[in-house]
Amino acid sequence: MKELFKLFGIFFKIGAFTFGGGYAMIPLIEEEIVNKNKWIDEDEFLDIIAVAQSIPGALAVNTSTYIGYKIFGLKGAIISCLGVVLPSFIIILTIAKFLILFLNKGCVEKFFAGVRPAVVSLILVAVFKLKKGIKKSLFSFVIIITTIILILIFKVHPILIIIISGLLGYYFYKGVNVDESNS
Repeated sequence: MKELFKLFGIFFKIGAFTFGGGYAMIPLIEEEIVNKNKWIDEDEFLDIIAVAQSIPGALAVNTSTYIGYKIFGLKGAIISCLGVVLPSFIIILTIAKFLILFLNKGCVEKFFAGVRPAVVSLILVAVFKLKKGIKKSLFSFVIIITTIILILIFKVHPILIIIISGLLGYYFYKGVNVDESNS
């Protein structure tokens, strides 16, 4: 039970103090779950992030639920999901109640002007950590460049890109043990 409270506290803290959504939370989750508590290893964490990105729903909710389930089963999934969602729920309720009072205040705008660059840097940290899990090959490079072009220039929906990339990866790596050849 003590470990479940600890899990809840970790995800509550991450949910309460991370602006910018799921990608900004990745380095914090990794620090707490992989580095400090050693509940899972780095490779497994990267796999969890890949799965969490591939299924519908918010990345933070998917990741926390998956990690909680992996560590402590169904109770862990519920506890970690509540931990990461509850702070946002409470904050949104509070903001909604008092929004009218602060809507025209310059201090709110200045606060978020300071938060935005920090959020961008947290997302960049997540990108650099996630790139470790990418198989270094011409195929991966082509997928990355093609994805960027398709999204930024041709406005192709990311879900379509994920599905096609997954199918291409399955076809391209068919018969290859990706873990052993990932260097």
